Amino acid sequence: MNGNTIIFKNSPGIISSAAIGGKMEGDGPMGEYFDKINEDPYMSADTFEKGESLLQKQAVTHALEKAALKASEIDVMFGGDLLNQCVGTTYGVRYFEIPFLGIYGACSTMSEGLLLAALFADGGYADKAVAVTSSHFCTAERQYRFPLNYGGQRTPTSQYTATAGGALIVAAGGDAPYVRGAAVGKIVDMGVTDANNMGAAMAPAAYSTIKQFFEDTGLEPAAFDAIVTGDLGKVGSRILCELFERDGISIRDNHKDCGLMLYSFEDQDVHAGGSGCGCAGSMLCGYFIPKLREGGIKNILFTATGALMSPTVNQQGESIPSVAHAVWLSHDKG
Repeated sequence: MNGNTIIFKNSPGIISSAAIGGKMEGDGPMGEYFDKINEDPYMSADTFEKGESLLQKQAVTHALEKAALKASEIDVMFGGDLLNQCVGTTYGVRYFEIPFLGIYGACSTMSEGLLLAALFADGGYADKAVAVTSSHFCTAERQYRFPLNYGGQRTPTSQYTATAGGALIVAAGGDAPYVRGAAVGKIVDMGVTDANNMGAAMAPAAYSTIKQFFEDTGLEPAAFDAIVTGDLGKVGSRILCELFERDGISIRDNHKDCGLMLYSFEDQDVHAGGSGCGCAGSMLCGYFIPKLREGGIKNILFTATGALMSPTVNQQGESIPSVAHAVWLSHDKG
């Protein structure tokens, strides 16, 4: 490990991925990249929380089917979500009976899960590992903000939590795309207290991790077709680019943010963009991984960002600490 960054010796491959979405995601500009769209926000369940669990079950099921694998052939699963005790994940994946390690990185969960799955595969501790995550607009709103029928007015800086899930399978001897390296992020807290301005809270964490990755590896932004952030939205994406420009570095030409990609700002009321674990998870699994596999994209630095807060401490006046983990994915093994 050089600094915060790991360069994998064997570059494990992502052999399968699946993205699941809701109606809002299906109606957006990236709708065609989802494996399944659920028109019903309940997913035919009787609560939104049970519906979110089904997002994860569907994502893992599709990823297994696409790889022609059984659950019994998976050595370990890493998963998490935004709900208390990660119940969206635990109730969603218990059906598979796969050895499970629950993780919490808020909206950075997919990059954390992918990092850990790659570590296990590269180190010989697992032949095949799954990373899965999800979020749901309705479950997140009533846990973090207000009851759905409250009808409160959202601020311009607020973001729309994606009803989406993503799952991928990393294998020790898999083909492209390959996991070449990863940077473990530090907790960064710039004193932001507004829970309706997550982009501003998370952008400094993304900047810290990406900058550290470049310093550790000697690589430059131009080496990547896309520097992908999770869900900074309009506000956080602008801040991230400005932070790099203070260093004399421009990432505007190859920066992509999943929160800006997922929805149409002209046709959908999402204010500053998309957010939630499923935002970055579904865009990675549905859009970027297939592009890397085909060779249309050669290298990306996937950096999902998470706000490590709870409603209780936020209401007590605490600031919002954030974290970001970066994963280098490539069409070439290197």
